[in-house]
Amino acid sequence: MAITKAAPPTADSPEPVATPPQGEPVDAKSADAKSVDARSADSKSLALIVLLLLLVVLQGPIRSALSVPVMQSWMTVFVAVLVQALPFLVLGVLLSAAIAVFVPASFFARALPKRPALAIPVAGMAGAVLPGCECASVPVAGALVRRGVTPAAALAFLLSAPAINPIVLTATAVAFPRNPEMVLARFVASLLVACVMGWLWQRLGRTDWLRPPERPHYEGQSKGAAFWGSVSHDVMHAGGFLVIGAMAAATLKAVAPAGWLRTAADNPLVAILALAVLAVLLSICSEADAFVAASLTQFSLTAKLAFLVVGPMIDLKLFAMQAGTFGRGFALRFAPATFVLAIAGAVLTGAVLL
Repeated sequence: MAITKAAPPTADSPEPVATPPQGEPVDAKSADAKSVDARSADSKSLALIVLLLLLVVLQGPIRSALSVPVMQSWMTVFVAVLVQALPFLVLGVLLSAAIAVFVPASFFARALPKRPALAIPVAGMAGAVLPGCECASVPVAGALVRRGVTPAAALAFLLSAPAINPIVLTATAVAFPRNPEMVLARFVASLLVACVMGWLWQRLGRTDWLRPPERPHYEGQSKGAAFWGSVSHDVMHAGGFLVIGAMAAATLKAVAPAGWLRTAADNPLVAILALAVLAVLLSICSEADAFVAASLTQFSLTAKLAFLVVGPMIDLKLFAMQAGTFGRGFALRFAPATFVLAIAGAVLTGAVLL
């Protein structure tokens, strides 16, 4: 049998194309994603190094600026907001990552009624099982939306969870030992507002208003690696907006005059609006706000109820976190509507129960 040799390639013949070995496909998207993640990590590390160097160089002027009484008040409020909120933010991030990685999407289809109008109150009542404050509910609600839960139900959960969970209700009972009806009033008003906001979103909301941020993909990784990757992403993302909200709350608390509350308490309607605005500005954790409300002895119980209903649903840090989780367009529409409905719900409930 004659054996023929392959002719060597000539200048006109095409170069041989290397093909990947069988069973090892080239994943271009995965390679691109890894390179983007690496560049992002390098840029964050560089920014952190530059910030630390600036703090070292400018430590003298910074120390002088912080010694001013106004700045000391600012730092006190800023640190207090972060210390109150950060543990519950971490709890919410852990729950969010667990939902995203370990809970199949089919679970929510079975757990919630198929009709959104019925799923909203069920999700609102489910907020009673989250032992945390508003900082925990935002990332959990974002995870629910990503897992296919109807946004109206997820938003009802977001609003109800910080106000009707057992820890918050117990704290309210301790803060108002002579007014046990405040516990029931807070529960009813908060759940009512959460459900009404959910129904309003179901009726009037648009999908293009709700734009959750892009998240890294963890396909091909173990569940443990995907879980911790999701945790680190959410902590950095939500934590940044928490810091922004805490800075805004501290700034307003430091510059606001102290005597305006005494003037506002003399008019019942102005008192309700004043405490509602104060709840937004102070940005107190929902597990501590009852003690602040109880200390405002010059105000009526209905005004205090407005403080307790508005605060866990919309304040400065919450607005920043909602904008970061669902988009600025969503927050600019959702926050004012929630504020108005929370005041109306508190007034209506207070007129009946207080």
